[in-house]
Amino acid sequence: MRSVHRDDDPAESADWQREARAQFPIVTGHPELAYLDSAATAQKPRAVLEAVQSYLTTSNANAGRGAYPWANRTTDLVERTRLRVKEFLRDPDPQGSSVHFTSGTSEGLRTVARDWLTTWLTDGDEILVPFADHRANLDPWLEAQRLLAGRGIRVQVHALPYQAGSGDYDHRAFDRLVGPRTRFVAATHVHHVYGGDMNVHRIREAVGPDVPICLDAAQSIGHLPVRVGESALDVDFVVFSGHKALALPGTGAIWARDARGPAFRPGGWQGSPNTVGIASLEAALDWLDAVGTDRIAQWTAALTTRLSDGLGRLPGYEILGCQSSLAADSPLPAAQRRHGIVTFRHPDIPSDDLGFILFSHGFMVRADSLCQAGTDEKKDGSVRVSLHVYNTLGEIDRLLAVLTSLG
Repeated sequence: MRSVHRDDDPAESADWQREARAQFPIVTGHPELAYLDSAATAQKPRAVLEAVQSYLTTSNANAGRGAYPWANRTTDLVERTRLRVKEFLRDPDPQGSSVHFTSGTSEGLRTVARDWLTTWLTDGDEILVPFADHRANLDPWLEAQRLLAGRGIRVQVHALPYQAGSGDYDHRAFDRLVGPRTRFVAATHVHHVYGGDMNVHRIREAVGPDVPICLDAAQSIGHLPVRVGESALDVDFVVFSGHKALALPGTGAIWARDARGPAFRPGGWQGSPNTVGIASLEAALDWLDAVGTDRIAQWTAALTTRLSDGLGRLPGYEILGCQSSLAADSPLPAAQRRHGIVTFRHPDIPSDDLGFILFSHGFMVRADSLCQAGTDEKKDGSVRVSLHVYNTLGEIDRLLAVLTSLG
């Protein structure tokens, strides 16, 4: 990929985007289809596919289990990718952090909950967790509470407050929840339904400098810059899935700062790592850095605005999340910026039916309750369009034409 420049007009970025899109064989091989479900899993660029093929045909072996060349190269791959994750996150102190591979975000968050959080909370401690984000960022913390209760340790779980109608955390309500026994906060970087940046810096301001924060970055890694060296992301854990960041399924990572609370170490015997998945993750991070996550974020934000603005002009459609973020000229930081996700409902067509209708026109979208905690799939179903660098202006315009025809 050639180097890219910064501009916010998608039309002026068309050449760059065409070059990036051409790197995805499954996308270019099916021009009649529009893949609009990247929040569920992202497609893979040729560089990732080639890295997997190369690893499996030249070095496939177990890591840390042998002294022969293939095993040594695999061990080097695993350790090199740990460092690569730190580089990708712009870790300012790589000697003071650690990276551990998991099968994905769900396992990673559960590992933090079971193997770290339960080891140092004491009776009467309090934690804050999200009750309206992805279930994977709620269930592990409730499980940790139950495990501690079984040992006679009572931990109070507070729900992070939300602003009505926006999906963002309500930082104005933190004062009544944060106290001297607040020991931990779990938060989400980009909401998987509303697509909004959840303004994690406001949580840090509310809880102070000493409380660990665990960040679910499943919808941000690979989609926008995630830089833990910046004050806006002063967090202690970043957990993400490889398959949503252009790598293979079954691979994810936990980055742990190891500064607040005890150092993070997964419990139990770790077994064999997913070495081919790790090879794909290294290649994916290289590809993302070469293309530029800042440029990807600009492109998908522009497409998101085009879609949400168009939907906003159609009668009856309900767009979920912060309404003030829909227009391209919305003032920031007053508006909650969307990142590549637009979720909506039709006034008369159930979400699963709408999903089938859209696929009949060549659009692949997600249509259900989206694994959101506290929702009922039958009652709260919706259609989610989630975008990546391989999506185009033409796909958005065709989608809007179909939605317009449905009335």
